[in-house]
Amino acid sequence: MILCPNCHVQNLPGALFCSECGTQLVFTDVLKTHAFKRNPSDALDPNILQAEPGTEEAPQAMEIYDASLSLHLVECGQVLHLAGRNEFTFGRVTEGQPILPDVDLSPYEAYSQGVSRLHASIKIVGQRVTVMDLGSSNGTRVNGQKIIPHVDYPLSHGDIVSLGKLKFQILIDH
Repeated sequence: MILCPNCHVQNLPGALFCSECGTQLVFTDVLKTHAFKRNPSDALDPNILQAEPGTEEAPQAMEIYDASLSLHLVECGQVLHLAGRNEFTFGRVTEGQPILPDVDLSPYEAYSQGVSRLHASIKIVGQRVTVMDLGSSNGTRVNGQKIIPHVDYPLSHGDIVSLGKLKFQILIDH
């Protein structure tokens, strides 16, 4: 069991955040939160999410990922292109929330669809893409099958991932 340094609640082994207060339980330099927005000046694709000015960290060695990732939101038809990182957290933002997801799904009716504030993460490691439920209230499904929280599950091009009732299709370009 992992003891939360903030509220002293015991959490399951492998938990990244406290189930009671949301405090981060695993501290690494790799997990950094960035605010994302649409970049309307990108004439080729205005849906690419870019880090807002002032949120970038000091320049580091550039990492090369063999796969690029896009999410096709099934209900509204919008495509979100994710770039510049190898891990993204998904959820919704509420006022006063201490921990923010990398990708805020609030504009897509995330609250009414049952998306937790910090619901799931997707990682890109070389050409392999995985999804992990972060202990969400309404669960995460891959192609209709509920996944176990805090366990990485492989994703393939075309898979349908559901965060609560919010569905998106994984588009992987190797």
